[in-house]
Amino acid sequence: MLTNPLPSCDWPSGDPLMIQYHDTEWGTPVHDDQKWFEFIILDAFQAGLSWRTVLHKREHFRVAFDLFDPLMVASYDEIKVQELMNNSGIIRNQLKIRSAVINAKAFLKIQEEFGSFDQYIWAFTDGKVVHHQLSNLKEIPARTELSDTISKDLIKRGFKFVGSTIVYAFLQAAGMVNDHLSGCFRYQELGG
Repeated sequence: MLTNPLPSCDWPSGDPLMIQYHDTEWGTPVHDDQKWFEFIILDAFQAGLSWRTVLHKREHFRVAFDLFDPLMVASYDEIKVQELMNNSGIIRNQLKIRSAVINAKAFLKIQEEFGSFDQYIWAFTDGKVVHHQLSNLKEIPARTELSDTISKDLIKRGFKFVGSTIVYAFLQAAGMVNDHLSGCFRYQELGG
């Protein structure tokens, strides 16, 4: 079993890909719209599943969803949806696949209105990371007032699969929220 010699969160559970994701990506503040779109899509596909399942299919998702280019995904037609439904490398949930196309269109509207999705989303925290001081995994919330607020706004703007729990997951992944445990080396690296 692969382990990190530094004090770390224990949720990667010895899975090498999960450890790499934890150590290099999860919780790092994102300011790139394409990366934001990737997290929105992947966390929607995670609904009802484990992040490990999605992470192990991530490279297949990248290829299947044109590197998470929202302009490309917004143009998907019924033929492309059916192609995705037949792609065994991804999670083949028709509602989630169709929601990716809907979300791409809504994402583009936010870019048009705010200049970028990044400007829109970071405005909810005045551009600041929310650092929680958590000592064990049981303290990590599934949702917060912040995720409730953003979820409601995204739903109002036409997004699908953006309930508060899913939104909270992508806020954590994209570093708007630092939920690394306070004893984890990444918590300090990320300014906690």
